[in-house]
Amino acid sequence: MTRKKILCAIGTRPEAIKMAPVILALKKCQEIDCRILATAQHRQMLDQVLRIFEINADIDLNIMRPGQTLTTLTARLLRSLDSVLKAEQPDAVLAQGDTTTVMTIALACFYDKIPFGHVEAGLRTGDMGNPFPEEMNRVVAGRLAKWHFAPTESARQNLLNEGISADEVFVTGNTVIDALLSTAERETPLPFPLSPDKRLVLLTAHRRENFGEPFKNICRAVLSLVEHNPDVHVVYPVHPNPNVKNVAYSLLDKHPGITLCDPLDYLPFVEVMKRSYFILSDSGGVQEEAPALGKPVLVLRRVTERPEAVLEGVVQLVGTAYDDITRAAQLLLDNKTAYKEMARGVSPYGDGRAAHRIASVLLKHFAS
Repeated sequence: MTRKKILCAIGTRPEAIKMAPVILALKKCQEIDCRILATAQHRQMLDQVLRIFEINADIDLNIMRPGQTLTTLTARLLRSLDSVLKAEQPDAVLAQGDTTTVMTIALACFYDKIPFGHVEAGLRTGDMGNPFPEEMNRVVAGRLAKWHFAPTESARQNLLNEGISADEVFVTGNTVIDALLSTAERETPLPFPLSPDKRLVLLTAHRRENFGEPFKNICRAVLSLVEHNPDVHVVYPVHPNPNVKNVAYSLLDKHPGITLCDPLDYLPFVEVMKRSYFILSDSGGVQEEAPALGKPVLVLRRVTERPEAVLEGVVQLVGTAYDDITRAAQLLLDNKTAYKEMARGVSPYGDGRAAHRIASVLLKHFAS
């Protein structure tokens, strides 16, 4: 078989985490020349992960600009990606998830008639406004992909319901579990002290649809939790977006029971998850990772495209209303039975071999 060139596109930290196992698996295949394209939609947060997994970008677009809008980001990405694809002429392109990077690389591949593989395909909320713009991004990528690497049977069914051929959908598990299992056994020092006498609650909140009053409600609920529970300490790695950072520091910075810090590298972030009593989050990846570590997650969103952990009872949707957040969190703090039911260590997102399955599908395709 002639050696095939596969271009793997990554733009953000979550993409890098979830694509790293795929990249490493492809680089082990003698039949494949794996090339790495970094759009750097998130510059510093992307670079952190690439260093951890010892991955170097072959092409770096450095696309990030302060205050850029989705429209300008999309336009600039499409122009740059068109030039990259014409220069590289890959046999296939892979990208993961639901960011603007993923949507634009799928569209650019469609225009240039290059086969596109969508890693973590088939996630849906059914609401184009939640999450925004991620639901639109993954729907568009899903319409344009040749290979749909679905993390779960539920995601596969979503694709079949949209008319995607069953021959093009492959249930692989989620590559985030591959990454997590390869790192969770390490003990990583943290950049701040934590008292062993406190129950640690990890907060991650950054979603665009929560900007404004919903995010203020989240902050007020967190403040209430530490004021009413002296044995609780909250750690919040604050996203750099001013809509998040300015509000978080204005409302939470002065309380001794809350540690605000810059976004953590992947390894210390996994360490904080491991030490947490439970997690408050509007993140997608945390909904997948935390259950595998036996950590309950209260999701600060109205809907989720990851229903499997909710059905298992290890993740709960609580939204962004102050009363709903404080009520659900206080129950976990006060009720040991309720806590144990959510802290069962159940992972519906895979066994750590998703990247191997993705590589096998591609090798079989090219061999035929």
